[in-house]
Amino acid sequence: MSSIHGYDSESLREIVDPEACARRLDEISHLRSLPAMLEQVWLHKVLGRLDEALALSEQAVRLARMSGTRKDLLRARILHASVNHWLGRYTAAESELSTCIDEALGQTWNGIAAFALTHRGKTRYDAGDIPGAREDFKQTLFLRQEAGASDAELEPVMQCVEAADRRRHQSAVAG
Repeated sequence: MSSIHGYDSESLREIVDPEACARRLDEISHLRSLPAMLEQVWLHKVLGRLDEALALSEQAVRLARMSGTRKDLLRARILHASVNHWLGRYTAAESELSTCIDEALGQTWNGIAAFALTHRGKTRYDAGDIPGAREDFKQTLFLRQEAGASDAELEPVMQCVEAADRRRHQSAVAG
C-alpha cells in the first residue's frame, strides 16, 4: 500500500494519489486471492467507493473464514470494520474492532492488535469519543514501541495522539 503519502492531520485519513490507486486497482481487479481482495477493499475505500469496498470486504471475510488462518480472518474483519467506520457506522465498527483487539491480544498477535487499535481509535475519534481514541492511540504506540518500530513507523501514531490532544484541548476551550 505504497500509495500512502501521509495522513491528514484533522481527519487522520490516508493521503493517497488517486490516479496511482486507480491504476493499481485496475491491475489487480481480476485477482481473487485473499491478499488481493484485501488490497482491493482498501483501494476502493480510499477512492471513496464505499459500496464496492463494503461488498468486497464482506466477500473477503467469508473467504478468510473458509480458507484462511485466524490471522487472515482478523485482518479481513478489521478492514471490514474500517469500511463501516467510513460509512459512519461507528457502533458496528467499534464493536467488531473491539472483538478483533481482544482476540489478537489474547493470542499475543500484537501487530494485529495495534492495527485494530489504530482503526478503533480513528473510529472513536470520528464518533467524538476523544478520550477513547487517545487511549487506543497510546496503546498502539506502546505495542509498536515494544515491537521495536522505527521512528518513521511510530510517526503516524504520534500524529493521531497529537490530533486527539488538539481536539480535547479545543473541546475544553469551547466548553
